[in-house]
Amino acid sequence: MNEYLDLGLITSFVPAASSFAGDIDFLFDLITIIVGFWFVITLATLFYFMIRFRRREGVKALYISGEKHSEKVWTHYPHYGVIAFDVFLIGFVIVVWVNVKQTLPANEDTIRAIGQQWSWSFVHTGADGKLDTEDDVNTVNDLHVIKDNTYHFELQSRDVLHNFAIPAFRLRQDTIPGRTIRGWFKPTISGTFDLQCAEICGRGHSMMFAAITVHPDRKSYDETMDAIRAGTYESHFEKKRQLGPVPLPFTVSKSEADSPYAIELAQSF
Repeated sequence: MNEYLDLGLITSFVPAASSFAGDIDFLFDLITIIVGFWFVITLATLFYFMIRFRRREGVKALYISGEKHSEKVWTHYPHYGVIAFDVFLIGFVIVVWVNVKQTLPANEDTIRAIGQQWSWSFVHTGADGKLDTEDDVNTVNDLHVIKDNTYHFELQSRDVLHNFAIPAFRLRQDTIPGRTIRGWFKPTISGTFDLQCAEICGRGHSMMFAAITVHPDRKSYDETMDAIRAGTYESHFEKKRQLGPVPLPFTVSKSEADSPYAIELAQSF
């Protein structure tokens, strides 16, 4: 009988789960459209020239150096067009950059994320809403926030460069040893999402991932915090690490699934 092997393949698109995720996606779409437009124009022109000026019997090829203005004037207009598109694109980039990276909106809470080889440590505020007090809640590889609340984050590193990345939020920010870097996010979809390091930080970099759980309301969040304090909470991150192989739209033979490489690969997810 065939057995399934989970190879960690992407089976769906990453959801847009933060307030500015749509802005980031818009920029990527805009860049794709603009670059795609010039890509098609360039290839169409290339193929036209290849066919129009192909080798023919009895037709002598001309050597054109391109030094005369009349020979290169036709390249000016595409050049102006590219510059115009660049200015148009930069305008949108500046607006998004200022809103996401240069502005800190009013927040409901603050969290601290500390990167180290090769895990994430998180500090949640307690009832007083302040960090570095007695009611702080500390977790490893397991961050908890509330849907539709705006969070400020403080990023720190204990050793080398790391990168605080939440793909569903379209959020990436380097962490630098000796510095505290601040930013913000506002989750808009409840659920558990991947949190990872997106900066090569050593040979254990590929295993430096965690989970961020977005709770639908304050009640769910408070119950989880109480369970963490009591030591009865089962980490979503640990659940993910302990999941066995799941069915995918393809199969492999039992001998392939039982091979040392396949077993090691499946256990890494």
